[in-house]
Amino acid sequence: MSSVAEQLRRAREAQGLSLHDLAELTKIRSDHIEALESANYDPFPAPVYIRGSVRTCATFLRMNVPAVLEALDAELAQSPEFSSPPSLTGGRRGPLDWLTYQLSKVNWRVLGILGAIAAVTASAYFGWKAWTNRLREDPLSRLGPGLHTPAAVTEGDILSIPADPQPQAQPQTLRSPATQNPASPPPTNTARPSPSRRR
Repeated sequence: MSSVAEQLRRAREAQGLSLHDLAELTKIRSDHIEALESANYDPFPAPVYIRGSVRTCATFLRMNVPAVLEALDAELAQSPEFSSPPSLTGGRRGPLDWLTYQLSKVNWRVLGILGAIAAVTASAYFGWKAWTNRLREDPLSRLGPGLHTPAAVTEGDILSIPADPQPQAQPQTLRSPATQNPASPPPTNTARPSPSRRR
């Protein structure tokens, strides 16, 4: 009779499933399934984890689960590491062993997709909140003091302004002799013409 590891591998290949496909179906890590198919039980901390993983794989592969588990117990009994049953009084497994076994069943691809969706959703929500808050606030509230600084004024740029400007005298216009005394008549020529000489 073939070993349990060989039975699991043949059943998986008969259904056309890869290690990755069986890992997605059973939620068991692909390296653990590969270890089961090669009869390498070192990755498992205790026989109970080996039996649980073999039972899950055999169920999904539609194998005779009781016969497979019976063959597995026979193989484990021949191993000095797993032949003696675990002690019920001491050496109890801690929560770290349970957590490690549970993490071995996690489908990290699905978990990564869910994490990416959650990150995108959170980014969209916080972006929408920031945008609505920006629309509600006063656009002038973020303005700082004026940035204009006047240029340095030199002495030559300043124009002196007289303190008390003096009134300017009215310019005098020059008048002609005819317009100086308009009341007096113009002078007449009173000289008599000289008598002409008779020839």
